Amino acid sequence: MPNIEFQRVDKRYDDKVDRYVFKGLDLHIRKGEFTVLVGPSGCGKSTLLRMIAGLEAISGGELLFDGRRVNELSPVQRGVAMVFQNYALYAHMTVHDNIGFGLKIAKVPRAERERLILEAARQLQLEELLQRKPTQLSGGQRQRVAIGRAIVREPRAFLFDEPLSNLDANLRGQMRAEIAQLHRRYGITTVYVTHDQVEAMTLADRIVVLSRNGLEQFGTPDELFDTPGNVFVAGFMGSHRMNLVPVDETHDALLTMLTGRGTAHWAAAGVGTVGARPEHVEVQAGAGARIELVERLGAESLVHFELPGVALRLTALSDDRSLAPDQRRQVRIPDAAMHCFDRQGQRCQP
Repeated sequence: MPNIEFQRVDKRYDDKVDRYVFKGLDLHIRKGEFTVLVGPSGCGKSTLLRMIAGLEAISGGELLFDGRRVNELSPVQRGVAMVFQNYALYAHMTVHDNIGFGLKIAKVPRAERERLILEAARQLQLEELLQRKPTQLSGGQRQRVAIGRAIVREPRAFLFDEPLSNLDANLRGQMRAEIAQLHRRYGITTVYVTHDQVEAMTLADRIVVLSRNGLEQFGTPDELFDTPGNVFVAGFMGSHRMNLVPVDETHDALLTMLTGRGTAHWAAAGVGTVGARPEHVEVQAGAGARIELVERLGAESLVHFELPGVALRLTALSDDRSLAPDQRRQVRIPDAAMHCFDRQGQRCQP
């Protein structure tokens, strides 16, 4: 269960081109924690995971496991186990043989191998499926087999590369809970790549938010949700995107309606963008913004407002079931719920 530390790490694919996936990356993943990597496609999530695994070379800097440089070590020497998005199971082998294949290659004695296979199968509820082949399994069962193959190796760290993206919503929820339970049981350092923010928020001890510019913020789910460090993180994290209103003359009337203060006030305070999460936007009686769309989510609805004179759309979560398209309502943001960012997009306190 190592501490995993990136010290001024660079990654690029062409030494002749000054184009970096990562440049000067500093990141410390603590021993035993569940760290989730999130970000848009192409930001380097899987590349970062593969550098930890030893499947991608590091162009510069150092990768340390418990203070020991591992840049040149093979995946086997690093003692990590990786679970892929596509399961990577051998179709001609049974579940039993798939789980135990790595142990067989490592020449683990048969008796010990059987003990580890049966223990993993019991924990993952695969005991009745050991003699089946992957084509006879559901997607969730195949993913359990892939996880079982990782568990039996008793690795120092688990690495998951979007392991649930091929499953339907119900199975994703079930497997998410099972992965969380496995982490609690083993306490092994885990790094998990996903594009699903619900997975990130529910599984992680800490979340790494990446963009094409590199590391944007690293913190607990609560820290990222309550105090996003910049406009990118504010707009990216959260199952309903934060409303972000630029401070300029085009949005003066909107800012006045939402906050009671116009562009001149916010600009003088050094604010370049005002934000609020949909659950914090208050919907009140009175003529104002036109309701364009109402998405019924059960107990609450996500209400989309069309705003006169601007292309921006505003969303609010409301439990008022009387709201319907073409109605008009006043919308406002309480001072305590506002997020402010300066002209460079960094969080600020006006």
